[in-house]
Amino acid sequence: MSAPPSLPEGLTARPITPQDVGPIAALVAAAEEADRTGEHWSAEDLAEFWLNDLVAPTRDSLVVCAEDGAVVGWATAIAPPTFRKTFRIGLEGRVHPEWRRRGIGRALLAWQLDRGAQLHAERHPEAPGAVTVLAPTTMTSLEGLLRRAGLRQERWYFVMERPLTGLPAVPVPEGVELVPFSWDRDDEVRRAHNAAFTEHHGSAERDELTWRTWYTGQRSFRPDLSVLAIADGAVEAYVLAYVFDADTAATGVRETDFGQIGVLPSARGRGLAKATIAAALRAAAERDCGRAGLQVDSENVTGALGLYEGLGFRTVRARVSWALDLPPVRERRA
Repeated sequence: MSAPPSLPEGLTARPITPQDVGPIAALVAAAEEADRTGEHWSAEDLAEFWLNDLVAPTRDSLVVCAEDGAVVGWATAIAPPTFRKTFRIGLEGRVHPEWRRRGIGRALLAWQLDRGAQLHAERHPEAPGAVTVLAPTTMTSLEGLLRRAGLRQERWYFVMERPLTGLPAVPVPEGVELVPFSWDRDDEVRRAHNAAFTEHHGSAERDELTWRTWYTGQRSFRPDLSVLAIADGAVEAYVLAYVFDADTAATGVRETDFGQIGVLPSARGRGLAKATIAAALRAAAERDCGRAGLQVDSENVTGALGLYEGLGFRTVRARVSWALDLPPVRERRA
């Protein structure tokens, strides 16, 4: 466990517990009023992501409390168990707007960077590593904090949306059947996802536990809104959809979020992605969704940005991935 951060007088830090997720969700909602990130998380969402077999909250999280016990900030440093080439540790956190500009965010980030380096040394010291932060461009103060801490901008991601009206009529390629997601194909979709994202920046092989915990095992996952493209009895493309109740409550619009979209490399160039997304749009419109959303790497190697724009999606927000490289531990010690 990293040393506790140096905080302003009267504040204390400790690991996140199950009892903290409610107050943290309230902090996230208060922060959203100031930060306008478009992200809304309920206590159930946070518990699902943090309280599982992939995360060790006692070592990889902190909550900052005032003298009266009120939660004023939190931070996590979480690394999936699998990786390609670079072992990446993701950092997340927030400080309550009323407690900003007191050095809390700076102290939490210092703890996160230290814990990230420890995770790298503990799990994969032989590999190159990186600590990363996905920062909404609306949070300009966070950008300054990251830059001063030595992180660099590595990638831009666009959050795109489109209304579920005027949907495109897209022909289905010959020999392909578009069907809803079914649980008997869950592991096949996982393997297809691993194959589809082999060349994507920051991607990793998703093992069965990670897939069940953070993907199709989520309470927000909607099999009936997800679409698989089947050819010769096998999955060649997929769109996995999610509906987050916290988003619906905050915005008043029920949105289908296309969390994962992919096509097997051997099946590309046939219009499968376009047809599968169009089918997922229709499925959402038929089930009382008012909007569709997704996130795309602006430098996606498959040209996905142009595909989504051609299907009527428009960029509404942007997020920047910031990174601090961690060389193999033996090189750091040399």
